[in-house]
Amino acid sequence: MPTDNRDAWDRETFESRLRALGNRYHIHHPFQVKMNQGELNREQIQGWAANRYYYQISIPIKDSALMANCPDRAVRRRWIQRIIDHDGDQGDAGGIEAWIRLGESCGLTRTEIVSQSRVLPGVRFAVDAYVNFVRQAPWQEGVCSSLTELFAPTIHRERLANWPTYYPWIDSEGLQYFRNRLSEAHRDVQHGLELTLEYFTSRAQQERALELMQFKLDVLWSMLDAMYMAYILDMPPYYNLESAP
Repeated sequence: MPTDNRDAWDRETFESRLRALGNRYHIHHPFQVKMNQGELNREQIQGWAANRYYYQISIPIKDSALMANCPDRAVRRRWIQRIIDHDGDQGDAGGIEAWIRLGESCGLTRTEIVSQSRVLPGVRFAVDAYVNFVRQAPWQEGVCSSLTELFAPTIHRERLANWPTYYPWIDSEGLQYFRNRLSEAHRDVQHGLELTLEYFTSRAQQERALELMQFKLDVLWSMLDAMYMAYILDMPPYYNLESAP
């Protein structure tokens, strides 16, 4: 087997290369661009909220799988906070409940949201691919794939700044999810980045880390591709086929 004799990047260079992938974050997807410019209508916003719910409920499942693969108690003791953030705990309903409230503020009913009846096949496929990857991968790779959170605070700040103007029909209390994630995402990404910089130390490992980040970026982008087809182009799955008898 050939030996990789290339020098590893130093920590600063490695981190800068991870952060450079932010130019592929889904904030730049045409669907998100339209959303952040106030160009989506009520139905399109509702479709996005209903579909992203499937992602929200899958995140603690993904994190549980990562912890099941991780023998390091110190890592698990910190990582478990992510599950609590989403599922909630005594005195805190959690991020999933906050997302349901966001959906309700957009005009959806709780039943519409939790039934997953509006989740597009492409969204479901992309999210399931992410969860299944983390189930099967070494826990360090699962950690690295979560680092798209590096770029999340920007998108949350934009929504908090712009939505009250662009979408005044959305109850502002429904935006609490975004407010919560500003601090939660910052805390989470510091831990994930610390672990990634510590583990991925050879050049081959570092390039693998970039591949893992790209995979997660692909998941997020693919989710919006499905929504763009369904809600912007008015081409939902099987739109051109006659209904079955």
